[in-house]
Amino acid sequence: MNAEQTIQHQLIEAVLSHIPFDGWSETSLKLAAADCGLSEAELAALFPAGIADAIVAYGAYADKMMAAEFEGRHHDDSASMPVHIKIRTLILIRLEQAAPHKEVVRRTLAVLARPQYAKLAAKMLHDTVDAMWRAAGDTSTDYNFYTKRASLSAVYSATLLAFLSDNSADMAKTEAFLDRRLADIARIPKLTKPARGMADMAGRMAMRFASTVMSGRRAR
Repeated sequence: MNAEQTIQHQLIEAVLSHIPFDGWSETSLKLAAADCGLSEAELAALFPAGIADAIVAYGAYADKMMAAEFEGRHHDDSASMPVHIKIRTLILIRLEQAAPHKEVVRRTLAVLARPQYAKLAAKMLHDTVDAMWRAAGDTSTDYNFYTKRASLSAVYSATLLAFLSDNSADMAKTEAFLDRRLADIARIPKLTKPARGMADMAGRMAMRFASTVMSGRRAR
């Protein structure tokens, strides 16, 4: 990790406490910058595209934290773990780390539901599930690369929605929901659509997912 990435991560950690009150906004970013002792010029240099860059950095930060936690927990036994157990564990780690910041997740999805962020939403979802597969040891580069990520995109997105509405102890409802979704995927026969079609499907699913969250927020 270079110096700029380190500062970005510190800034993301700082902004998490402001987003529940000010959303993803210039105000929350400026407050976080002040917390980190950064000037507005330094903030602009770190995030030239403003909110969009900050959200991308937040997603990348969460991906790195998830992979690092998985490696820390399972450094010695990862090689012997079945792949589906690795994926299940990675999803739960991601949600456990997000649990103290559910409102940040909601606010992030509300921004990504806007039409101008459609491509960004799809890319961030792809990056997250790609990070999961890579942490699980996947090295595929053929057709399977796309089908695995499209399938996991659907599972992760649905589970994230369940997580946001789960008030049970220790995410028990979320964990049960995830297990059902993984079981559903295991029963689906091999897909035969072109790889690009699968990637497009994942993008459309990402937008429907974000729109659902946005609609839910408006109804509250």
